[in-house]
Amino acid sequence: MRTGLHHLLAATARRHGRSPALTFKEVTLTYAELWRNVVGVATGLERLGLKRGERVAVYLDKRPETVEAVFGTSAAGGVFVPVNPLLRPKQVGYILADCAVRVLITTAERLDLLRDELAEAKSVEHVVLIGPPPRTASHTRYTVSTWAGLGAASGGVPGRQVIDADPAAILYTSGSTGKPKGVVLSHRNLIAGAESVSDYLGNSADDVILAALPLSFDAGFSQLTTGFTVGAHVVLVNYLFPGDVVRLCAKHGVTGLTCVPPLWLQLAEQRWPDEALRRMRYIANTGGRMPKATLDRLRQIFPVAKPYLMYGLTEAFRSTYLDPAEVDRRPDSIGKAIPNVEILVVRPDGTLADPGEEGELVHRGALVAMGYWNDPERTAERFRPAPGSEGALRPEIAVWSGDIVRRDDEGFLYFVGRNDEMIKTSGYRVSPAEVEEVAYETGLVGDAVALGVDDPRIGQHVALVVSPAAGQEFSEAGLLAELRERLPLYMVPKQIVRRAALPRTPNGKYDRNLLREEVTR
Repeated sequence: MRTGLHHLLAATARRHGRSPALTFKEVTLTYAELWRNVVGVATGLERLGLKRGERVAVYLDKRPETVEAVFGTSAAGGVFVPVNPLLRPKQVGYILADCAVRVLITTAERLDLLRDELAEAKSVEHVVLIGPPPRTASHTRYTVSTWAGLGAASGGVPGRQVIDADPAAILYTSGSTGKPKGVVLSHRNLIAGAESVSDYLGNSADDVILAALPLSFDAGFSQLTTGFTVGAHVVLVNYLFPGDVVRLCAKHGVTGLTCVPPLWLQLAEQRWPDEALRRMRYIANTGGRMPKATLDRLRQIFPVAKPYLMYGLTEAFRSTYLDPAEVDRRPDSIGKAIPNVEILVVRPDGTLADPGEEGELVHRGALVAMGYWNDPERTAERFRPAPGSEGALRPEIAVWSGDIVRRDDEGFLYFVGRNDEMIKTSGYRVSPAEVEEVAYETGLVGDAVALGVDDPRIGQHVALVVSPAAGQEFSEAGLLAELRERLPLYMVPKQIVRRAALPRTPNGKYDRNLLREEVTR
């Protein structure tokens, strides 16, 4: 019975043990080999003393060891925390401390960047390094060991079993207060999501899936789970240039490719040889609306591949998709609910909206996450009882997305906008407060307001409106250089607007609406 995420891999290893499971560069692991390595990691973590429910952070780029660490943590009864490798040390340190990580799996180079942050992350007791052995075997507070030593143990899966309602993962996403939120996903969430997505995509053991998105991103992690559910071959790539994607599609005969709009915009400009197109069965978009011109271009490039336009949020993994047969009729639609999910459109008073009427998208079903780690207040805001007929409440928790949508007479949904200030850029959700906080830390600004500005290439770009700090000589280039040092690339403002003073509303808050009008004028 599949009660833990690792059971997906174990079951497939029994059915397709000799089939290729995972490829990175020139290394390919069969399902039997991958599962054997996962068991080794699980027993190694147990030997380190990892207890059921304790957190293991994986701070690596994409490689076989990353996948083995994630599924090995599940098999050991722990909770894995995939950390985006683009994050700066301070952001990584916050995550480690926030969810009290017990074991950190990373490289020696990344550990060097994190040493100051680890001094504050008191919960970390063990660091496991991929690659060359460390110069010192221990630290004053945490042990340092090698990956080879961790995975050397043999035997079966540790006896510590989990049930599907236990937490399996914590995925960090930007929060409205400026600090990242840890979305807690259960084993059931991940298993149900994999089964639902692989069902509507029609995945099978014949598929070759290119994992081009970060594994810390729910849609990126989905490339693993949907592939492993059916015995498909997953190819890992750490994206640098769009040509890398084209080359790997040709080399491995990729049949399924899921990307965010900014990446699709780049791929639409590439020259695609026949060998990269021959086996492509579907292309899928997530993380924001794909411009119609880009979609049209991609359909010219991939005349046989079916286009899947998807909508989701980390708190519910995936919510809707547009059937490829409907793309020509309604390219602006986000489609209908994925299998085993119900999507409701709800008025502000909690009643269900009529067709054509705008309301908040509410997601109910097995994919609803457990909430935000150690944050009952924000959990209560987003995870609330599902609305029933005539305003009655169902005895279950649903995700209230904050997205405003409408449903047409045939049941298709259309995205209208958000009811908060979150910026959707390059497939990421960025909190304005997170950018503003870093701007203040530079000491160069007196006031700062970050805004999302529509951008046809990346959905929205970040614009930062600032006033100079008192007594400081302001330099836009200097501020931008500081922000690049402190923020991941996707958070760095594309536009900095200087004002002597920022306008405020009668209650003293920054007048974001007025500033947005000025910036987009």
